[in-house]
Amino acid sequence: MADKSKIVLPASGPLKSVQVDALVVLKICKHASSAHPQVITGQLLGTVASIGMDVDGELQVTNSFPFPSTDLSTSSNDLDNNPASSAASAPRSKAGAWYQTEMVRCLREMNVDANSVGWYQSANLGNFLNANFIDNQYFYQNTLNERTVALVHDTARSAQGALSLRAFRLTPQFMAAQKEGKFTSESLAKHNLTYKDILIELPVSIHNSHLLTTFLHQLDTPPTPNPFNPFSQSNSIPLFPNFDSLDLSIDPFLEKNCDLLLDSIETHYTELNNSQYYQRQLAREQVKISAWLTKRKQENALRAAAKQPLLPENEWNRLFKPPVEPSRLETLLNSRQIEQYAKQVDGFTASVTAKMFAVNGGLSKTQEQLQL
Repeated sequence: MADKSKIVLPASGPLKSVQVDALVVLKICKHASSAHPQVITGQLLGTVASIGMDVDGELQVTNSFPFPSTDLSTSSNDLDNNPASSAASAPRSKAGAWYQTEMVRCLREMNVDANSVGWYQSANLGNFLNANFIDNQYFYQNTLNERTVALVHDTARSAQGALSLRAFRLTPQFMAAQKEGKFTSESLAKHNLTYKDILIELPVSIHNSHLLTTFLHQLDTPPTPNPFNPFSQSNSIPLFPNFDSLDLSIDPFLEKNCDLLLDSIETHYTELNNSQYYQRQLAREQVKISAWLTKRKQENALRAAAKQPLLPENEWNRLFKPPVEPSRLETLLNSRQIEQYAKQVDGFTASVTAKMFAVNGGLSKTQEQLQL
């Protein structure tokens, strides 16, 4: 990102919530639904108030634009010709940075809000927490502006009629660990970092302009008939009962969500095996080093008794190479993703379970009445 888009804000309190304009929500939904199930990303823009980008701890998002899709034939080798990876890494890529700079310049010429307040990404059933998501948000909070957020739009959940739009930020503990670039056991203990301390979720509210709010209130008001015109009638439509809440079928996304949960559990088991293998290798090397040091000390004791020069005891660094501890970042992300899937399964089954208990109670009473 060029220096034009990087702004310096005065110190203020932490962000407490995110306010998104309705037009921005419509843009994100249209962009995500047009490319579903592929991952899409885009830029979030907002206004700069006198005390900063946020008002009373509320970040205001007033505009957005999508990042262009990467042509795989001309993409670099670091993306491995994977469309999902290229789309997910677009916010921090060189082509994406140039595109953002040009778009911001054009928007400023048109006197439109063009201050970076974050980025957005689409997801499928909450499957968004990965290395690309973390790297993008770290890039925004560390390089561009610390007071930025990442909006995640779940296309599959929103297709069922309930908008799924969530805002996330990286915690200060994770930012410090990511800056060091080490996610070893020592680093996690130093920063007191667990899988629950990766992200901070902020409440999201949708804002409409006063003109649009007035129009929506007028739509809710039914037309009144003219008392002086006998042919004038009200066009109000009678209310019909809605039986959708009585449907006993299980949520169609529950099966897919359980499959994703099982895949994450298998990945966690693989990471656990890798950690145990490292521990075994490290224990073997430590036994070898201890035996070598004991032998060297005995030799030095004999040489000291014979008044001969002592041998150095730090040569074990050259003779033995302890295994390098693998990064725990993937384990942390996968653990947080498992928690995300578990909460979704709980949300899917909560309403169905209540209906099943109600039906079971009604059936038992019906059977008792038939027996009588």
